[in-house]
Amino acid sequence: MKKVLIIILIVFSLIQFLRGEKNEATFIVGNDFLELTMAPEEIKTMVKSACYDCHSNKTNYPWYSEIAPISWFIEHHINEAKHHLNFSEWSTYTLKKANHKLEECYEELERHKMPTSGYALMHKEARLTNEQIITLAQWFKNQMR
Repeated sequence: MKKVLIIILIVFSLIQFLRGEKNEATFIVGNDFLELTMAPEEIKTMVKSACYDCHSNKTNYPWYSEIAPISWFIEHHINEAKHHLNFSEWSTYTLKKANHKLEECYEELERHKMPTSGYALMHKEARLTNEQIITLAQWFKNQMR
């Protein structure tokens, strides 16, 4: 039993050296969704606190993101989220794609799918009230052209 615990401790220690890439890509203000849409401060605050950590090139990492294998899960989650929607690259979207993304944002909020419950559990600033969800969903819908 003691040997098993020692092996587990050694393996856990060694995996700490296997670091993934941080989400620290160049953040160009001129490409950013909130800047391009001239979002009001209330909307900026909600989107930044509930969406940007996963859906932009600007993640604020919590302390536990430095611990493998949690760091691997977080890296995978961010990469997957940015694959679907990256607010930092908004200017690269065609009008059709942008409208589709806005519609998806609206629908995800309406269904209470975003922010994910796991993310909101770990980030109290991302917990949106029902009123905030309605406000944000409607704002996304109103941005469609």
